[in-house]
Amino acid sequence: MMALLQRVSTARVVIDGQVVGEIDAGLLVLLCAECGDSEVECEKMLAKIGKLRIFSDAAGKMNRSVQDMDGRGTAGGLLVVSQFTLAADASGGNRPSFTAAARPDQGRRLYEYFVAQARRVHPNVQTGQFGADMQVHLVNDGPVTIPLRMAPEPHQ
Repeated sequence: MMALLQRVSTARVVIDGQVVGEIDAGLLVLLCAECGDSEVECEKMLAKIGKLRIFSDAAGKMNRSVQDMDGRGTAGGLLVVSQFTLAADASGGNRPSFTAAARPDQGRRLYEYFVAQARRVHPNVQTGQFGADMQVHLVNDGPVTIPLRMAPEPHQ
């Protein structure tokens, strides 16, 4: 599973001219399920995202997580957007291959699982729409952009 995190001061997803998800300060999470991923990778990714210290403390150091952005327990928003193109492989030519991305049915299932788990543990989770043509608007704060990858567990 792959994610590209962008620390934002604001972000929104628009589909057919309608805002479907919007947050103020927090994280835009571009999420890609890959072949072989399962719920295990979703849970690991969510745990890492929740604890990653990429928000500034009072001294200006990146020392706070999205769960505690202000040091008083105030959580920032999460805007989770499916993006299979994170799995692009352009090493073989000029047209990227997406064979590493999970099949659409599996990708949707894992995306929906990730969002459901995020909503269980985080107070403000907004989303895009799986498989839709979306316009993502954001103000990257910093800018801070962090790529994450959780490799599938080896089968026993």
